[in-house]
Amino acid sequence: MKHITIKDVAKKLNLSISTISRAFNDKYDIREDTREQILKCAKEMGYYPNPMAKKLQQQCSYQIGVIVPEFLNSFFPEVIIGIQEITAKEGYQLLIMQSNENADQELANIKTLESSMVDGIIISLSKETKDIAYLQELLDNNFPIIFFNRTISELKATAVVFDDYKWAFFATEHLIQQGYKKIFHLTGPKDLNLCKKRKQGFIDAHRKYNLDIKPEYIIEGGFFIDDGIRVVNELIKTNNLPDAIFAVNDPSAIGAIKALKKHGFRIPEDVAIVGFTESRLSDVIDPPLTTVMQPTFEIGRTSAQLLIEQIKSKHQIEPKTIVLNGKLNIRESSLKS
Repeated sequence: MKHITIKDVAKKLNLSISTISRAFNDKYDIREDTREQILKCAKEMGYYPNPMAKKLQQQCSYQIGVIVPEFLNSFFPEVIIGIQEITAKEGYQLLIMQSNENADQELANIKTLESSMVDGIIISLSKETKDIAYLQELLDNNFPIIFFNRTISELKATAVVFDDYKWAFFATEHLIQQGYKKIFHLTGPKDLNLCKKRKQGFIDAHRKYNLDIKPEYIIEGGFFIDDGIRVVNELIKTNNLPDAIFAVNDPSAIGAIKALKKHGFRIPEDVAIVGFTESRLSDVIDPPLTTVMQPTFEIGRTSAQLLIEQIKSKHQIEPKTIVLNGKLNIRESSLKS
C-alpha cells in the first residue's frame, strides 16, 4: 500500500504544499472552507500528519523526563500521578526513570533524557548526589528543570518542597505533649536537606519544652522498612529502648513497629511510634500509625505546572521555592490511654 504524503494531497486538490501545511498546522491565513476541504480529502486518502515532523518544526518534543530515586515507597508514584494529571492535559508524554538512589545512575538518566530531546526534567535527587556541576550547566543554559522533595541548596533552581522542619516539630511536640520523655529520632541519610530539616524540627521541639537530647537519641536509619527493623532490633539487643520513636518516614516507622511486636512489645504502651509521609499502610497496620500527611499529588501537580511554565516562557524565569503544607494525622500508635 502506497504511503500517502502531503504532496499527494496537494496534487489531488491542485493546491500548493504550503497551503496544505497551513491547514494541518491550524494557521490563521487560510479560509475555513478550504481547511475543511483539505482535512476531509486527507482523511479519505488515508493521510495523517507526521507527529515527529510537527514536533521538530515546532522545536518541541512534547515529552517531559521524570527522575525519582525509587519506586518501593508510595510517595514517588503518587507524585508522578499528580505530574501526569497536568502534563496529559497539556499534551505532554512522560519518560519516567529511577536512579535507584545512585548518583552515577542519576547522571546517566539525565544525559539519556537530554539526548532524547525532552522539553524539560522534573527530578528528586538521589541520596548520594553531591556533584551538581552537570545540573548547574543545564540550568545555566536555560534547560527547564524542576526539583521536588529532595534538593541541594547550592543549585539555583526552582523547587517544590514540603515544610519538613515545621511538621517534624509538630510530630515531636505531639509525643512530648503525650508525656513521653525519652524520644528517639530515626533519621534518613544525613546529607539530604529534608532529613536535616526533620532532625532540626525534632531538636527544636525538645528545646521548646526544655528537654535534653542525648547524642544516642538521634540514630541514622534509612527510608525503608528493613532500616526500621534493623535499628529497633539493635536497640532491643542493647536494652536501650526509648519511650517513643519519631521516624523519618512511614516505612521506617512500620519497620520499627514490626520489630517491636515480634519481640512482644506493645505499641504505644511500651513504645509509641510516629511516622512521616502518610503512606497507604499507615491506616492499615496494627496499631494505625500517627504520621504527617504530605500533599503528594499537589507536589506533582505544582512541579508539572512550573515546568510547563518554564518550557513555554520565552524569557528566563527567576528561580523560586514553593513550600507546601501538611497535616498531622493522630492515630493509636502514639496515644496514651
